[in-house]
This record gives sequence, structure tokens and C-alpha cells, in this order.
Amino acid sequence: MENREQYKRLIMFLASAMILLIQVAIFYYIWTRYYNYRSVIGALYWRRGNWALLGIYAIINFFFSKILGAYRVGYLKVSEVILSQILSVLLCNAVTYVQLALIGRWRFLAFMEPIIEMTAYDILVVVIWVIFMRYVYAKLYPPRQMLLIYDKINPKSLIDKITSRKDKYSISEVVCLSEGFDRVMALIDRYDAVVIGDIPSQRRNKLLKHCYEKSIRCYSIPKISDIMIKSSTTINLFDTELLLYRNKGLRIEQRFMKRIMDIVVSLLVLIIFSPVLIVVAILIKSYDRGPVFYRQERLTIGGKVFMIYKFRSMCVDSEKAGAELAKKNDQRITPVGRVIRTIHVDELPQLFNILKGEMSFVGPRPERPEIADLYKESIPEFDFRLKMKAGLTGYAQVFGKYNTTPYDKLKLDLTYIENYSLFLDLLIIMQTVKILFVKESTEGLDSGQKTALKTDGKKDE
Repeated sequence: MENREQYKRLIMFLASAMILLIQVAIFYYIWTRYYNYRSVIGALYWRRGNWALLGIYAIINFFFSKILGAYRVGYLKVSEVILSQILSVLLCNAVTYVQLALIGRWRFLAFMEPIIEMTAYDILVVVIWVIFMRYVYAKLYPPRQMLLIYDKINPKSLIDKITSRKDKYSISEVVCLSEGFDRVMALIDRYDAVVIGDIPSQRRNKLLKHCYEKSIRCYSIPKISDIMIKSSTTINLFDTELLLYRNKGLRIEQRFMKRIMDIVVSLLVLIIFSPVLIVVAILIKSYDRGPVFYRQERLTIGGKVFMIYKFRSMCVDSEKAGAELAKKNDQRITPVGRVIRTIHVDELPQLFNILKGEMSFVGPRPERPEIADLYKESIPEFDFRLKMKAGLTGYAQVFGKYNTTPYDKLKLDLTYIENYSLFLDLLIIMQTVKILFVKESTEGLDSGQKTALKTDGKKDE
């Protein structure tokens, strides 16, 4: 398997190039059969014009596919890759239709049948491609047999997460550091991959160095300090290398560009979804005659408190017993609320918070002050998230879930803050479109939980 491992990137590159070429060929067929006529576009495209159109289509297709993870067959679940491929097809073909309409000076604006036909061909082809490539990938790269190492923190949660991807990982043995360091080292040498749980840094570093020496693949849960180290700048002014941590959040030019993007994107989304806002408001009011909007205190940059706006998805007296997050099958959620929470429409009024400058389009999700205080009792670093404005969507929302533990959510938010760029914002916005269709992203807390804290408590730093 190790010999095949070195060819994995090449195989996946060729597979991605294959599906891209097939989609370009489908576009060429539709273009030459339906659109490339004087009666349709006013002029006939010849060789160089055709090549230019094919190149543009390939670039647009590749852009959406890359952003949405449509080529990550061996990494994501089959259903996620299929969803990513379908979304990239829909977005790419929508942009292509607008492009062709501009070429034809809008003369064939209602001539959508060929684009619909092309989209149907594309979806059929990408679904077959994903299933076929997943079969090939599973044959070439079966699940890794791994050793999981843990210390005082119960590894059940980590094991559950890893075993949810049995197609990719297989935990063959679990060992605790209390069994002795020598025994752990001996076990490591029997495996080609190791998972290091949340253990003290000093002992973890010894394991990492041993795996590096033996060329053993190693998966390790990062600590908060690890995320800070990843974003540091290397300085070579002396014969001793230094790592620089600026720890200031965004630079002023980054804040300016982010604010401009917030205003433009929020206004655009408000205009596009204004009919949806009106319909949802009518449905909420019609159901129980209660208020349409729900206002609540939340935290943003620097610990400032502001009032967040959301469509009301719960009954009017939902928190008479005090603040608590939504649970699985929560009886407080109304029928209308259940629908709008599933498709995240309840979040749309936060666009007004963004326009007011209280939130950003992308950033850490705003927590309630009382729940943040509970989190800080076991995770003092939880306020690190407040180095940036709260966001409507964010890194933790895209790569986590509603019930992701606050410690994991903190690490995801810090990863975003420490690696911020406008391109990363664009990637998260595109990924947000995808998670609207992923049920797990809205999964509530377990029964008996008031917050997302688990019994594990504070992780060992």
C-alpha cells in the first residue's frame, strides 16, 4: 500500500482532469448544436472563438468544483462529493448561461432547454464518476489499520468520530499511556498509522518524533498553541530561528476590505432573498400570532454585547426556564421553525446586524454572554474568538456542527482568525451553500444538555 500511496495525488489529479474534460465535451456538444448559429448569437464562432469559450467554461467549472470540494473523492463521504459535484454543476451552468446570453445580446434569454439538457447530462456523468472513483479508491487504498493513543481523557468521542468513516479509517487497537511508555512505543512500530489523542504536549512530542523517525503516518489533535504556531512568521535574523506571533487579529487594510465585502454581499443577499423573507415572516405570524423576529444578546469583537436578529423558530415562552441551546427533537421548536432552522433561513435577519457593523458575513458565531461564561469556566481561552467580529457563517459552522464542543469550536475559529484572507472568506461562503443541504450541520444537543459542553471538560494543554 505504501508504494501505491506515492501515486495517490497523481491518480486523483488524472481522475479530476477526466471528469472536467467530459463536462467540457458536453458543453461543446450543446454549444455547437444549439447556440453557435448566426440566428441565435448574431455571429458564427470559429476555431479560436470556440477554444476561448471551452477554456472559460473549464476555468469556471474547475473553480466551483475546487471551492466546493467536488474532487475530494477519497476524503469526503460519497454523498458529500455527489452533493458538491451537483452544486458545482448548477452554479457553473448558471454562470455559463448568463455568459451565453450576453454573447447573444439577450436575444435567447428564454432559450433555456439546451442548458437544462446539459445540466442533466452533467449530473448523470458526475454521479457515475463519483461512484466509480470511490470504488477504485477503495480498492487501491483500503481503510488504514491504526493505533489510537490516549491518556486521561476518555477517547470515546474521538473513536466515534473516526469510526464514522469506516471507509477510510479503522482503529485496530487502543492503548492508554498509563500502560507504560515502552509498551506504547512498541505498539506504534506495528502500525502504519497512529492517532494521538489529547495528551500532554511533552509526551506527545516524543511520540511525534518517534513516528517521524520511523516514517509512520501520524494524526494528532491540535492544541490551541499548535494553531498559533501554524500561523506564526519565521524570522531568520540570527543563527537561532525565531517565530513571530503578532496576536493582533486583522490588520487595518484587512478590516477595511472585509467591511466593504460585508456591505456588498449583505445587500446582494437581501435583494435576492427579499421574497423569502416576506413569506417566512407571514408564516411565522400566521402560526401563533407571536412576534416575527427574535432579539437576543450576543457577543462580538472585544466582548461587546449587541442584539442579534433572527426569525423566531421557537414558541414565545421558550426560555422561561433560562438560556439553553436547542436540543435534538426540541419540543420548543414550532413546525414553521423546524423547517426554517433546517434550511438556515432563520439566520437571514442577521444581514441587518452586518449592515449595522455589529457582525461580519464570515466570522466566529456569536455566543450568548451567559453561555460563554459557562464555557470559560472550563476553557479560559474561549474569549480568544473575540479578536474578530462575530459572523453569520464561519469556519466552525462549515467544518463543525451546531453541537460541536466549545473547545473544538474554539480551535476551528482560531484557525480561521490566524489564517484569514479574502479568499478564505470566499471559500467559506461557497461551502456554506453546501452545508445547507447537510443534515448533520443542524444537529441539536443531546437530551439533558443545556450547552455544547461535554463531560470531558477542559482539555489538557
